[in-house]
Amino acid sequence: MTPDHDGARSPGGRTGLSDLLRGHRLAAGLTQAELAGRAGVGVRTVRDLERGRAVRPQRTTVDLLADALGLAGDDRREFVATARPTPARPGPRLPDTAAAGPSAAPVALPQPVPLVGRDRDVAEVSGLLDAHPVVSLVGLAGVGKTALAVTVAHAVAARHPGGVSGVLVGEGSDVADVLAASASVFGVNRLADLACRLDGRPALLVVDAVDRAPEPVAGALRALTAAAPDLRVLVTGRRPVGLPGELVRPVAPLDVPPADAAPADRADLDRWPAAALFAARLAQARREPPTAAELPALAALVRRLGGLPLAIELMAARGRILDVTELLDRYGDRVLDLTGAHPGWEPAADRSAGTVTLREAVASSYHLLAPADRAALRRLSAFRNRWSVELAEELLAGELLAGGGERWDAAPMLDRLRELGLLSVRGAGPFRFRLLDAVRDFAAEQADVEGETAGIRLRHAAVIARFVHRTAPGLVGAQLSGAVRLLDEATGDITAALAYAAEHAPETALLLAASLPRWWRLRGRDVSGRRWLRRLLADPRTAGTRSTLRAWAMLGAARLAAEHGAGAEELPAARAALVIFAEAGDVVGELSARSVLCVLLRGLGAHDEAREQAEAALATATRHGRVREMAVAQSHLTWHDVRAARLADARRRLATVDRLAAQCGDRRLRLLARADQAELTRLEGRYAEAVEQGRRVATALAELGDPRRQRRTVGKVALALAGQGRGDEALAAAAELWPSGAVPGQRRQPVMESLNPPGAVADARAEDALRGLIEGHVALRRGDRELAVEWFSAAADAAEGGAGRRDLVEALVGLAVSSGDPAVLDRLDAARRATGVSLLPQEEELLFSLAARRQKAR
Repeated sequence: MTPDHDGARSPGGRTGLSDLLRGHRLAAGLTQAELAGRAGVGVRTVRDLERGRAVRPQRTTVDLLADALGLAGDDRREFVATARPTPARPGPRLPDTAAAGPSAAPVALPQPVPLVGRDRDVAEVSGLLDAHPVVSLVGLAGVGKTALAVTVAHAVAARHPGGVSGVLVGEGSDVADVLAASASVFGVNRLADLACRLDGRPALLVVDAVDRAPEPVAGALRALTAAAPDLRVLVTGRRPVGLPGELVRPVAPLDVPPADAAPADRADLDRWPAAALFAARLAQARREPPTAAELPALAALVRRLGGLPLAIELMAARGRILDVTELLDRYGDRVLDLTGAHPGWEPAADRSAGTVTLREAVASSYHLLAPADRAALRRLSAFRNRWSVELAEELLAGELLAGGGERWDAAPMLDRLRELGLLSVRGAGPFRFRLLDAVRDFAAEQADVEGETAGIRLRHAAVIARFVHRTAPGLVGAQLSGAVRLLDEATGDITAALAYAAEHAPETALLLAASLPRWWRLRGRDVSGRRWLRRLLADPRTAGTRSTLRAWAMLGAARLAAEHGAGAEELPAARAALVIFAEAGDVVGELSARSVLCVLLRGLGAHDEAREQAEAALATATRHGRVREMAVAQSHLTWHDVRAARLADARRRLATVDRLAAQCGDRRLRLLARADQAELTRLEGRYAEAVEQGRRVATALAELGDPRRQRRTVGKVALALAGQGRGDEALAAAAELWPSGAVPGQRRQPVMESLNPPGAVADARAEDALRGLIEGHVALRRGDRELAVEWFSAAADAAEGGAGRRDLVEALVGLAVSSGDPAVLDRLDAARRATGVSLLPQEEELLFSLAARRQKAR
């Protein structure tokens, strides 16, 4: 039997690392992949060690493997000694954090290297040293703790006339080693002489790599600070020392460009320190700077690297043979496997003492956690972006965390993760917590190893569904902006939860999707949102879901369908939802159903029934004291007043809407009412007033975050400018909305059309009709009837069959006046009969003038 399969032989008899590791692994009953998964190292690392291809692994790797094998006592000491043999003649050496000797060594601090994006850190840490005897810089391996400490030490040297020196902790150091090295750097042989040596003068001691001997370092520093009160100590490590009076200062990764950032140029990208560092390191690997085409990939890549300097340096080094886009494509999904020289104090050219993967850098901090905190980190890996304390507590509470209850407090655990550099805390809002991508990927791998992934993702989906369900009511009323902002923050988690739950927990997915239509509509996702709702409603596994939840889902699909001209397809479902809500006595649901039916029926030309639904909704809302729903019903009825050319009645009704919306605190509803008032003012021919009103509302809608209505309002302002004869201003506004320079009758192809086809087509048709009206009125005012005919014709074609019935009539009136074609009058009469739209007084005057001209021509 070969040694690889000799499970009976004692691992204690092995002399080489490869045999020793293989023996311990087989004795534990693990495969190479299982050992790698437990340890958090790559399978290749284990394979190379067992084959003898790697003979001196990093101490981090050795500790991770020993922990995964469960080694203790003599077995662990033998394993560590075999993997990391003690040099024959140890002694002081240049600081090499990748392979320090067995004892603490005094070192001369090197000159600081230029740091990118750390000016604020340097200033803050420099100030902390004045107020605290011990300041600990903690964080992930490779985050730049040592480089920051060296820079700070040089920055404060003038304030420490007693001297500034450093000590590098070696593997196996004891208290005496650390004390001896610390005393010797200040020119004394005994700790008792240090106070006399300093003689009241402040001094600074930098202690690097305390992780190699945390307990001896803690003991030594207690003795040092007690014996020399004028001594300040700056410590670097992956976790705090644990001393009284110690100030723990986590070193965070560098800031990365946000996910929605689209860098315009290199200078724009360099505002983010992580991107600037990557570009600087890339310049060392190749001569050519990043091209404009590479900038989006560069931003995405540093986001995936989490702003961790170690990862950035390892990735940039590959730029010698790959461009940035290729780097993202090749390594974007496996950043944990990046390998390269471990940065220490020495110049980059001297980094030759070994290699470390990003996975091992994260794993070394992960294994410092208590088992319960490791379990928590694995569960937190389900979050896709930023999250709040409340969401973390909900995800971690209950059966998923041993001993956790529904009132479990996550704050202490989150603080421990932050101290180890595993958790990023940025911003001031509730959604300010985030795991680095590398940490999240590693924790997710560990969840796979533990067989927890399915349970975690199901719990995550349930947590997000409940979060959305309780947030969604705020999408109407005074809380609109806050609710939209919360859902925007959770976009990645909503998408992930919906996709997973649709496959594995469809009832949870239906609860989530049924709460989202208003948000989807505000964010222009009406088509994809409707698809989700239809898919979940058709899933036989949701057939037994409570009827009112299914009714809300049907109503949501109908609401979204109205946005992209598919209302006819969802009309039966909206009617069915109304019946369900009425039978269940759900007043809110009934009023919502009637409101949606008003929109669908009006879009389909069923004006009388639409008015009946609005009147029924007004009566029900009034009976139950539902102020907002009263305002919504009045808003629906306003259209019917405008359709009948009863503009004075419409204005009174809009005043009522404004008052009721103010009463219930619904700012968006008030703004929509005021946008309608501005349009009403235009229809009355008071163009200057309409321009001023519309501009105020458009600005407020932009601040509110309703881009669709804001664009529509700006278009109406341009139309009022055209009516006033301010053609250049009207065309400038139109060019701002539609910069593509379309010609009459040529449909635009908006970017979102490829992403959201049917909805984009409906939006484009409405906007084409509006632009045609603007251009047509400008041309008519300027006396260019030929051009006016082209634009009015294009506007009428775009408006026909859509929801903009009044736009259709206005376009046909303009076409008739500019062309003088009797056939257009016939088309106008047909449109009025089909839509029930009455002519406004100024339109009747224009047509009367046209008839008079024709009569005179005869």
